[in-house]
Amino acid sequence: MGTRTLFVLLLLGCSVAAQGGEHPVPLSADFDPAKCVECHRDHTEGKYVHTAITLGCNACHEVKIEGAVTSVTTIAKGNALCVSCHTDKDKAEAKGTLHPPVAQDCTKCHSPHSSPYKFQLLKERSGGPAENLCLGCHDKGVNVPDKGSRHIALDMGCDTCHVTHKTGEPGKKEFDFHLTKSPPALCLDCHDASDKTLKEAHHNQPFEKADCTECHDPHQSASPKLLQKYVHFPFGEKMCEVCHQPAKDGKVVLNEDGKFALCYTCHDEIKKVVETSKNQHLAFAVTDRCTTCHSPHASQYPRMLKQPVAVCEQCHEDRAEEHRTKKFLHQPPFKDGCYICHQPHGSENPTLLRAAQVNDICLTCHSITPRVEMKPGSATMTLFSNVTLPDDYLDSVKHIDVNSSGRGHPIGNHPVSGMPDPSKPGSAINCISCHDPHASDFTKRMFRMKQGQKVVCLKCHGKQ
Repeated sequence: MGTRTLFVLLLLGCSVAAQGGEHPVPLSADFDPAKCVECHRDHTEGKYVHTAITLGCNACHEVKIEGAVTSVTTIAKGNALCVSCHTDKDKAEAKGTLHPPVAQDCTKCHSPHSSPYKFQLLKERSGGPAENLCLGCHDKGVNVPDKGSRHIALDMGCDTCHVTHKTGEPGKKEFDFHLTKSPPALCLDCHDASDKTLKEAHHNQPFEKADCTECHDPHQSASPKLLQKYVHFPFGEKMCEVCHQPAKDGKVVLNEDGKFALCYTCHDEIKKVVETSKNQHLAFAVTDRCTTCHSPHASQYPRMLKQPVAVCEQCHEDRAEEHRTKKFLHQPPFKDGCYICHQPHGSENPTLLRAAQVNDICLTCHSITPRVEMKPGSATMTLFSNVTLPDDYLDSVKHIDVNSSGRGHPIGNHPVSGMPDPSKPGSAINCISCHDPHASDFTKRMFRMKQGQKVVCLKCHGKQ
C-alpha cells in the first residue's frame, strides 16, 4: 500500500470516527463529567449559556467505553433530547403549525451550549443574508424587483413581528405564521390609523378594522405599496366607488347589500353557474358573501382566494382533520387548493368534480402524457380549460402509462377502468378503488397496507 493511499485512508478513518462521536482522548470508566470543562470551557462561557450546562454535561451526553475507544454521544437522538426538557416544543403535543426546524433539528437555529445571541441562537434575527439567521432559509426582502417595494420593518428584525415557536389554533394567522399578534393589531403597532396620509390612501374607508395582509404582502412585493400579487380590477385601478359608498359611522357601506348581489353585478357568469348547475356547492346555502372565500381587494393566491386550502377546511372539517393527522397527503387539496380538481361554484358532475369520470380527473396530471395546455413562451400551463398552474407543476408527479383499453397500472395488463369494482357493487373500477384522492396513512395513498403487503389488492382478488 502506497504512502498516499494510507494517508487518504487515515483521513477517512478520522472523518468517520468524528462523525461517530469518538473522543480524541481515551477516558476511564469512572471518569468525572465535571472535568469536561477543563477542555471545553468555551461551552460554558458566553453571553447566553444554556441552562442545562448547570446540570452537568452528563445531563445531555453519555460516555461509552469500548476497549481502547471512547465515544461521546447524546443520551437521545435529534430533537428528542431537546423536548425532554422543552416539552412545549414537542411536535407530538403542539397544536397547529410548527416552525419546520422545531420538528427536525433545534441545532439548525440554536447552539446547545452557549452563544453571543439571545436564546443561544447561532446568529441575530436582523441584518442582511450574512448576519440574519432567518435569511439562511427564508429569502424575504432579499430580492425585490426594481419597481417593487420592501417592508421597512424587515430592518427591525424578524422578531419584530414573529415569535418563532408560537403555535395554536390552526387557520388563525397569528399561529399559522407565528406572529406576535394577529393583524390588524400587529400592523397598528407601527402604523397610526389616524394618520391623514394613510386615511386618504385608503379613501377614508375604515382600513384599521381589516386584515392588512389581505391587500399587502408583509415582506416584499413586485408592486408599489407592498400590494399582493393578485389584484381585483376595481381596487387596482383605484375605482373604489364601483363597490363602495363613503364610509358611515366608521363602517363600510357597499353599493349593493343583497346576497352576492354586489359581486354578481360584474360576475354574471358565476351567477349563472351557481343558479343552473346540477350540483351546487352547499357553501352558497350557508354564507351570503363571496368574501367568505375570496378577498375583494388583493390576494397572494390565484382567483383572489384568501387561502386556497384553509378556506375550504373552514367548512370541510373532515378534510382539516386529515390534514392534521394523515401521513400521506395529496398535493392539490392540501397544498395548492381543492379547486384544481373541484369546481367551487357548481358542477354538472358529482362532488363538484371538473370531469364526469374520476379517472379523467386523475389522468389529467398522472397520465404519461398529461392533458394540459402549454402556451409557448408562457411560464404557466392550463388544466381543465381554466385552471392555471406553473409550467413545472407536474415535474414531481408520478406518471402512469394507461392504454386506450384502460389497462396498464400498477402492472402491464391490470385494469384501471372498463370493468366492475368487486368491492363496490354497481360501480366500475377506477383510480379511487385503490387510492384515496385526499389522504392516507399508507404510501401512495393506498386505502390499506399491512406489513409491507398491498392488502388493498385483496378487496378484488380475495384472501390468500
